[in-house]
Amino acid sequence: MQGLDFSIVPEYLPLIGKGLWWTVVISVISALFSIVAGMGFALIVLYASPVVRYPVRLFMWLFMGTPLLLQLFLIYFGLVQIGIDIPALWSGIIGLSLHFAVYNADIFRAGIASLDKGQTEAARSLGFGAWQTRLYIVVPQALRNTVPAVGNMMIALLKESSIVSMIGIAELVHSAQLVISETYRPFEFYLTAAALYYVLNLILEAVLRGIERKVELSR
Repeated sequence: MQGLDFSIVPEYLPLIGKGLWWTVVISVISALFSIVAGMGFALIVLYASPVVRYPVRLFMWLFMGTPLLLQLFLIYFGLVQIGIDIPALWSGIIGLSLHFAVYNADIFRAGIASLDKGQTEAARSLGFGAWQTRLYIVVPQALRNTVPAVGNMMIALLKESSIVSMIGIAELVHSAQLVISETYRPFEFYLTAAALYYVLNLILEAVLRGIERKVELSR
């Protein structure tokens, strides 16, 4: 029976560190895209014509009702069959972004619906057009009001980013698996990966708390 031996971990820290870096990169880019796309979906669902609104709602329903892993497989392996070849990294980013964008869209939609309609009427009386009012009055306030809920989605996105290892992206879990294939030490390296995810979560939570405090002070 092999005992635990964490002394071998430092030897593989460069590879683990590379995986950690790509986890951060993928999570940050996907988070930004998911927020922008989520707000776009929310505006379309609330204000666009039925010709545009219903396909977007169908798309959101499909992404909410299917697992992230299946979505990644469809994007990376499935689209190739119809001539769309997307590299693994961008397949992972697109999959994560769209998966969380639909949830962010629901959050933003609720945030927009909760705003006082008097502000919209005031903006229109000052000469703002419909979309100017939405972009300069409605969207900023909806973003401020939904910071906690969107923040929770971003924490979930960070943890779910591990799934992109299934399409060969060398993020943290994939790097740990490569090391384990060499050392046959799964416990030590999976525990190391878990500890690094925990640290990333603590950092992200601290950043989100800081953003929430600034939002509260700006009200």
